[in-house]
Amino acid sequence: MSARDVMALARRITALTGAGVSLESGVVRFRFDASAFLTSARVRREAWESWLDDPMWTAEPNAAHRALTGLQRIGRLRSLLTQNVDGLHQRAGSSSVIELHGSMSRVVCVSCGAVGAMSEALARVRGGELPPDCQVCGGVLRPAAVAFGEPLHDDVLRAARMAVLDCDAMLVAGTSLTVEPAAQLVPLAAKAGAAVVICSLDPTPYDSLAAAVVREPAASALPALAAVPVVATGPIRTWGDPSTW
Repeated sequence: MSARDVMALARRITALTGAGVSLESGVVRFRFDASAFLTSARVRREAWESWLDDPMWTAEPNAAHRALTGLQRIGRLRSLLTQNVDGLHQRAGSSSVIELHGSMSRVVCVSCGAVGAMSEALARVRGGELPPDCQVCGGVLRPAAVAFGEPLHDDVLRAARMAVLDCDAMLVAGTSLTVEPAAQLVPLAAKAGAAVVICSLDPTPYDSLAAAVVREPAASALPALAAVPVVATGPIRTWGDPSTW
């Protein structure tokens, strides 16, 4: 079965996107060492200075983001999961995005849990506050993004798992599928009966589970797949016994 064949039959699609999708908008993979950030004032100052001019603030959604937004608007894309923290899916017009690794658009205090806008924190940095502290309790502010080695929030992971169990096709783009536990969503979908399409320039550990693999950049692959019309045939999904998943 080709990727186009899968898309022609898919009515309930869940998408999973990774850094490769945003790379085509000029956004590099987000790296954040939470341990060093929390224990060193110097590291915090350097981090906030580097975030002032991060490319994600001026990046524009590309054709891959817009293709997924289009699928969502016509009701075929039911869930959009992303490992990216740049908000480009939302800027492209997508709604109800499940941000597996959080978001750089928000900051959170590690002491009292107060949440604020990253834009406001960066404005304070430009005004001379380096690093900016929590305005509620004076604690350390950090991005509301999951750092390397940190666990995903339970409610986010639960929502993602429900999304891949509620689709007849899973469209994966721009991810190497080596970061856990996000990568485990792919075999979960396949085991539950969904047809998986992987769009990746490089091989992934789960290519053998896919109904189709597309070796093209996401910005060209996703618009082409999103343009495939649904054909009037039966479903491509056969549900198994949930007790065996």
